[in-house]
Amino acid sequence: MQLNANYVATGHYCRKEIINLNGKEIFQLKAGLDKNKDQSYFLCQLNQEQLSKALFPIGHLEKSEVRKIASEAGLSTAEKKDSQGLCFIGKVKLPEFLQLQLKPKKGDIIEIDQEHPLFNANKEFNKDNTSLEALQSLSKNYIYTPELGEKVGEHNGAHYFTIGQRKGINVGGKVEPLFVIDTDTKTNTIYVGQGTNHKGLFRPALKVSNTDVHWVRDDLRLNIGETLHVKSRIRYRQPLEQATLYQKEDGMYIIFEHDQRGIAPGQFVAWYSDDELLGSGIIS
Repeated sequence: MQLNANYVATGHYCRKEIINLNGKEIFQLKAGLDKNKDQSYFLCQLNQEQLSKALFPIGHLEKSEVRKIASEAGLSTAEKKDSQGLCFIGKVKLPEFLQLQLKPKKGDIIEIDQEHPLFNANKEFNKDNTSLEALQSLSKNYIYTPELGEKVGEHNGAHYFTIGQRKGINVGGKVEPLFVIDTDTKTNTIYVGQGTNHKGLFRPALKVSNTDVHWVRDDLRLNIGETLHVKSRIRYRQPLEQATLYQKEDGMYIIFEHDQRGIAPGQFVAWYSDDELLGSGIIS
């Protein structure tokens, strides 16, 4: 707008459509038709004003079609490999980038047995119980402390790791591979568990604080006590999962049809109706 432009066009694989409700234009953010390249999740924090000024000229195309158009136009990037690096930084993987920016700091690796009583804390509740107490219990993060497990090694910085990560732990001699089930950057501790199906990797629900709830479709915003059946994802390219939103006094709760692996506080959850992204929030 400062440049006196009418619109900004981006290369994201998503679409914008306009509907009219009660005489008002509503802008929809929809998934790209190329399901392998859909990037709507990255734009989950857009609002109506921003969408009104956005254009997504390739959202209705397959990546192969975009390459063909680029080739016919004589563009040098027509056959360029898809970028796997960080935007605006270049060909560097996230762990390598973090190591360049953050100093190494030795810390403990604590293994938590998956049969620990900690994982039975919310067994008294099931997904059919939608009381506030049940929702709070089902979405609560497991709280780990070193005395709950066994030290099995050391790492170079908890800030290098994320929940569900396997690479970089460098601890052998276990029956199954170790996966990160939690990180504590305050104490510089990472907690790990054996196997891809370790109980610490899965949760049935999550919470988004009211201040972190964002609706792309503000006209669909839930009031306290209301629910909405949606499809949801907690990371890019993850298949959409059936879920239900519960708007309570203290925040938005999302219960998934199937327990989700690697729910990480600070990351975004996005919710959809069919192929339209309705809203998003920062996981508490």
